[in-house]
Amino acid sequence: MTFLDFGIIDFIDIFIVAYLLYQFYMIIRGTSAINIFAVIFTVYIIWLIVKALHMELLSSILGHIMGVGVVAILIVFQQEVRKFLLLFVNKYSNADFSLEYIFSIFIKKTETKLELKPILTACKSMQKTKTGALIVFPDKSDLKTVVESGELVNAKITSQLLKTIFFKNSPLHDGAVVIVENQIVAAGCILPITNRTDLPKEVGLRHRAAIGITENTDALAVIVSEERGHISYSLKGRLKLNVKIETLERVLFRINS
Repeated sequence: MTFLDFGIIDFIDIFIVAYLLYQFYMIIRGTSAINIFAVIFTVYIIWLIVKALHMELLSSILGHIMGVGVVAILIVFQQEVRKFLLLFVNKYSNADFSLEYIFSIFIKKTETKLELKPILTACKSMQKTKTGALIVFPDKSDLKTVVESGELVNAKITSQLLKTIFFKNSPLHDGAVVIVENQIVAAGCILPITNRTDLPKEVGLRHRAAIGITENTDALAVIVSEERGHISYSLKGRLKLNVKIETLERVLFRINS
């Protein structure tokens, strides 16, 4: 390819590669893997330059290194690669061309809107009493593994039930609650912990678990801090600390609309 015959296919090719590199960078951002990725990317750029200069011996050596590098990437970045695949599957598994969507055209569904009042009431109460809590609201992601790690509840949402689950002497208070539509599906669930190293010092295990589940899925995670009583939430791997109850209400309303 030369600059003289640069066409639309070449542009699409470059755009796709740039997009994939950006997505991969966003996944490993803040982890120790970013340094290793930078080294591998630098070696690849040097290899391209060496090939362009027709330095055959050095090009051959770097070519073999890059060939082995594919296997090395899968080994070193196995968690990040798994995370990337999970994000890809969760994003496109419910695409408009799926069979579920096609059949839903002919089947009328009655959607159950999430009742925000008991959730907000419970969060406000736990904020005052500094009761630690972690609540997960999945969108289209399948959280079957997460649900199976806890205790099935399958009960209607009430503020009293949420406060009881997260009461410090409750056996389920250390885990997460998973809420789907207007049901508390499970409690005491175990969530994956994020590997990010760029988080503030005040961020505890609940916050790290919230980031971990939202990095891998399209879920929203709400946290009530046990130390400070602050309400926070995580969405798409991004953590918002110490938000007001009105802000939480707007976020819950958006994901429910």
